[in-house]
Amino acid sequence: MMTDRWAKLKEEMIAAAPSLGIDKIGIASADPFTSLKQILLRHRELGRESGFEEPDIEKRTNPALLFENPQSIIAIAIAYPSKLKDPPKSEPGARRGIMSRSAWGEDYHKVLRDRLAKLEAWLRERMPDLRVESMVDTGALSDRAVAERAGIGWSAKNCAIISPELGSWIYLGEMITNVPFEPDEPITESCGSCTKCIDACPTDALVGPGQLNSSRCISFVTQTKGMISDEFMRKIGNRLYGCDTCQTVCPINRGKNWTHQPELQPDMELVKPLLVPLLTIGNKEFQARYGRTSSAWRGKKPIQRNAVIALGNFKEASAVPYLIKVLEQDPRPVLRGTAAWSLARIGGEQAKSALLGASVKETDEEALQAIANAIAQLSTIPEDNLEAGGANE
Repeated sequence: MMTDRWAKLKEEMIAAAPSLGIDKIGIASADPFTSLKQILLRHRELGRESGFEEPDIEKRTNPALLFENPQSIIAIAIAYPSKLKDPPKSEPGARRGIMSRSAWGEDYHKVLRDRLAKLEAWLRERMPDLRVESMVDTGALSDRAVAERAGIGWSAKNCAIISPELGSWIYLGEMITNVPFEPDEPITESCGSCTKCIDACPTDALVGPGQLNSSRCISFVTQTKGMISDEFMRKIGNRLYGCDTCQTVCPINRGKNWTHQPELQPDMELVKPLLVPLLTIGNKEFQARYGRTSSAWRGKKPIQRNAVIALGNFKEASAVPYLIKVLEQDPRPVLRGTAAWSLARIGGEQAKSALLGASVKETDEEALQAIANAIAQLSTIPEDNLEAGGANE
């Protein structure tokens, strides 16, 4: 019987997953995601989108608009590391930033596409008339909605998918197919009464269980390119890209650290780099160092701006000459304005003198306003430390 054929093929595929570099496979039906559609519409109505997602909500919730006569969706998960072994220390005179775990190792989009390609090849050997459409993160479908329906894990209060075995340290991808696989059952486990992620969010971006105001999420803020408000700059701490707070505080993730995927293992100097050298890193060097990681997709500007912010949050006095150089010489107004903020955070006569001089020479309106604000606040900045500003690690 054909049903037996698909059941056997599914069983063999799941058994083959480890040899394909895949940590978990689940099957979702290709029916429309009707409840998700209503959530997304409400999310948009409340202005909580990041702007990075697929704008067409119909495409995000109806697989049939992306693939002719879809029969099932294969969801995959790949586990990634959560801990650094003997990381370099961030010390006075040698302050360091931190990249979120999603930027450790090789770009996860590439790794997942590689695994999906291997899975497709495996299936095609057994089914020559196979049709598939694979997607990772930037595809139209919601990776999390597919993974939840496929039984990869449950949808957590921090908006991540939590696998009972792997925790939330997982990358997700999916493949729409013309194979009538039997769908798996969603996982019934949940976060229970725990609200640690909601309580720990630095900016209160988690406005409720499973509800994220993306525009307030530090992970989103670190990837923007413009000037950042004083509130967010303080709360970024020393984060250069992304934010892991809602995952690091999760009790389910305690003790979970996955080191078996070679491409995803971190280079300590890349994921916890010295801040001052980042201020003057050139395009070629940036691409050589970070081009293979997911943090490079927005270019070097956001990371450099965040390095400037981190030095201010550290109140690193030894960085003042370097920040003054950014204030006076960087061709990008956002960097000049951000340097003014950091100099005000650090304080001192050298910083004040540079800010007064820049207020006369600056021609960009936004940077000029940032300099004026820095001068005004120079003597009134409260003596809070980096930890109060939301340090990550």
